[in-house]
Amino acid sequence: MNEKLLAIPTRHKHVGKHLILDAWKISSDRLNDPEFLRRAMKQAVDDCGATLINLCVHQFSPYGVTATATLAESHMAIHTWPEHGYLGADLFFCGAGAPEKALDTLVDLFEPKDVKIRRLNRGVDPAAEADDFLSDTVESA
Repeated sequence: MNEKLLAIPTRHKHVGKHLILDAWKISSDRLNDPEFLRRAMKQAVDDCGATLINLCVHQFSPYGVTATATLAESHMAIHTWPEHGYLGADLFFCGAGAPEKALDTLVDLFEPKDVKIRRLNRGVDPAAEADDFLSDTVESA
């Protein structure tokens, strides 16, 4: 992942960055392994310089895992659908830390074949223009 693709300037001050990841064609074994998600989330938090407050991982039946990390900087969440080879994640940061680095870690660890990333600027003045909220969409295959 090229971090420069997500370094989009905005004309208005915002309070946080919200990265949204849609990733497909991932090994169902990885997507249904709660310990793999736990390790991936911890690695992503470490790599981006965030402060972990709490990590919760839940395995659903018959399959699927959700992992949520409460951070001093905000939160990260991963939801998996192994039956579809799909992972959805959101990373919302309103302080220190580099969510782009966390996103890179997740993509590297899960090895999706198709990826779509959106970045939202959160807390933008309501008078701002629409393009100040949605900074960019990056797709890779």
